[in-house]
Amino acid sequence: MSSSSPAVAAKRDNPAKVSFASMIGTAVESYDSFIYGTAAAAYFGTVFFHAENEFVGVLASFASLAVGFLFRPLGGYLAGHFGDRIGRKAVLLWSLIIMGVATMAIGMLPTYAVVGIAAPIMLILLRIIQGIAFGAEWGGAVLMAVEHAPARRRGFFGAVPQIGIPAGLLLANGTILATSGLPGDWAWRVPFLLSIVMVAIGFFIRLKISESPAFENVKAAGEIRRQPALDVIRTEWRSILRIIALRLAETGGYYVTTAFALSYVVLAGITDKNDVLIGTLVGSALGLGSHLAFGALSDRIGRKRVFLIGSVFTILFGIPMFLLINTGSLIMVIVAVALALLLSHDPIFAVESSWFSELFPAHLRTSGISLGYNGASIVAGLLPFIATALFGWIGWMGPALLFVALGVISTLAALSARETAPAIVGDAAPATTASSERVLA
Repeated sequence: MSSSSPAVAAKRDNPAKVSFASMIGTAVESYDSFIYGTAAAAYFGTVFFHAENEFVGVLASFASLAVGFLFRPLGGYLAGHFGDRIGRKAVLLWSLIIMGVATMAIGMLPTYAVVGIAAPIMLILLRIIQGIAFGAEWGGAVLMAVEHAPARRRGFFGAVPQIGIPAGLLLANGTILATSGLPGDWAWRVPFLLSIVMVAIGFFIRLKISESPAFENVKAAGEIRRQPALDVIRTEWRSILRIIALRLAETGGYYVTTAFALSYVVLAGITDKNDVLIGTLVGSALGLGSHLAFGALSDRIGRKRVFLIGSVFTILFGIPMFLLINTGSLIMVIVAVALALLLSHDPIFAVESSWFSELFPAHLRTSGISLGYNGASIVAGLLPFIATALFGWIGWMGPALLFVALGVISTLAALSARETAPAIVGDAAPATTASSERVLA
């Protein structure tokens, strides 16, 4: 593309400013999602599903958690369609509003004791809305950061929005711990109700950033498709399936480590669930720095090598993690959970934004990464349920081997994927056309 092309003239905001704005919004939406996961493990089995048997209650609440994940691909499809048609920014703002309203509404729901079967039905409907909104969030957030960034620093700036995940988890679990002493249902209601304050802050910050320059270039070149999400499914389905496989160690392992482990220590009579929450807080706090470090490292040694640090560690750490938790020692539980987050989850998650974005052309990019990212959520959302069922069947070795298997799948997918980091493959001319090039505009 020549230097006179309108694609080069698109406004490019300060990448630090855009990445920070993306991160704040992602933190808010992650907070909303994680408080549901934590509340489902700690409260909802009895509050909404009225299960007398604790094991059955946990299974029922994890099933409601999975429902939201099942609808994330729909959110990803809608985000991809509109993100590649009307722009990344509009999708970011609407997904934030919808997520916040649904989360606040959960905090206001009547319980099973008050309205009977209507309570879990309303909860599941709101969980579906949450799932759609969260599915629409990630693709636009990371693309705003990556597409505003200099080519050789996409890994670093793309990792900034990813900090929103541990930040959201830190806020969610910290709030749950802080409100656990409140009387009655207020212990779980207050964290949901607080969401609206954070949504307002995130919306205001995101409102001030400009549209992605890559999208503006596509629009100027007249390359906007009528059905970008359908087009990417037709032409890039292999990349979408590969992303789904790549994500399993990160997203699946994450929910085994956090949501399932929270219930596991109680069901197995090992220790108090707060020990797992503390370990999650420690790991999340470390993640605020580790994501940036791994993102920057991927700009130097490549996305694939950094990714493999996490996926291979997932294979090696599955059984040791549960052995540490099984000691019942507060320190060992914290070490197990924090290490799983730091060395299994973080290296993978840090590079997903830049690596996945670089696999698709600009005119189909939101659709491609959103469908791949959220496709993995269908599997991930079922994993706390599956892990609980495996534990009931064969004991702790079941979920431990599940954790290992996720690492194996993602490692094999990574080994078959191509490297995209400019420092490794070399810089290329910017492209926003439907050519075979996969570089960012």
